[in-house]
Amino acid sequence: MKFSIFQDSRVGARPYNQDRIGYWYTRDALLMLVADGMGGHLLGEVAAQIALDQLAGDFQREARPRLADPDGFLFNGVSRVQNAILRYARDNNLPDTPRTTLVVCVVQDGHAWWTHIGDSRLYLVRRGRIVARTKDHTRVQQLVDQGRIREEAVSSHPERNRLLQALGGVQAPSIEPTASARLARDDILLLCSDGFWGPLTQRQFLGSLLSRDLMQAVPELMTLAESRAGPECDNVSVVAMNWGEDEVSSPDTLSPATVPFHDMPTDVQDFTATDPEFGRQHMSDEDIERAIAEIRDALKKHHPPRT
Repeated sequence: MKFSIFQDSRVGARPYNQDRIGYWYTRDALLMLVADGMGGHLLGEVAAQIALDQLAGDFQREARPRLADPDGFLFNGVSRVQNAILRYARDNNLPDTPRTTLVVCVVQDGHAWWTHIGDSRLYLVRRGRIVARTKDHTRVQQLVDQGRIREEAVSSHPERNRLLQALGGVQAPSIEPTASARLARDDILLLCSDGFWGPLTQRQFLGSLLSRDLMQAVPELMTLAESRAGPECDNVSVVAMNWGEDEVSSPDTLSPATVPFHDMPTDVQDFTATDPEFGRQHMSDEDIERAIAEIRDALKKHHPPRT
């Protein structure tokens, strides 16, 4: 496999970091994960750490050097994370269970498989367009689906942090069918917590990824997210991968249980169907320059030059 990868997690304006991130790979398979421990519940960082440890351990045992069934690995892995969190709470006599969101992705045989719980997101970016994104398990996402608010209002809505699903709740989350896509050269898979995507506009997000190398673009976007969120900045976490191989010529490597890219389940949203701005093949040069200027202004405010 040929890919470049970046990961980072910043505390933001919070007293400590409850996010957990990681990636693991063999010759034939790659696992990426972001877990955002819920601050409104006891020991959210513990739930996030359990998610990371459980899935990393599963991957290291089962990827020899490839996974027999990426779809089944993700579905069963999320279930095991839920059980592990509940077991931890029971064994330690906790008054409440720790909880976390999760977004996790496997890359193998030129394809990506992913699933999620909560509002940590995966983006698939291709030639300047977001061609797929996980759909948040939140109250405001319900309002978007019902046509009561626009997508652009999500990040500022007073109920944005009201999750409908999380790992660690007494009631097990409903695990949606695993989504999958065949990857093309230069595709970007980006997994992140809401502390990253929440403060950013779509123009800033795409503008930086279009005009910069991944290793430069993502740190700049993280700094911009911190700057825009200000004193309310949440933990900011990202794992991003740039795919370096040509698109595979045949879908024969897909497991029968996976979902074809042209028929994705409800946890994936194609913005080109609902937002005219995403109907363009590329952002215009003017849009890119404007987004870059906004990022540079934020970087100067966040890191003023030394005198």
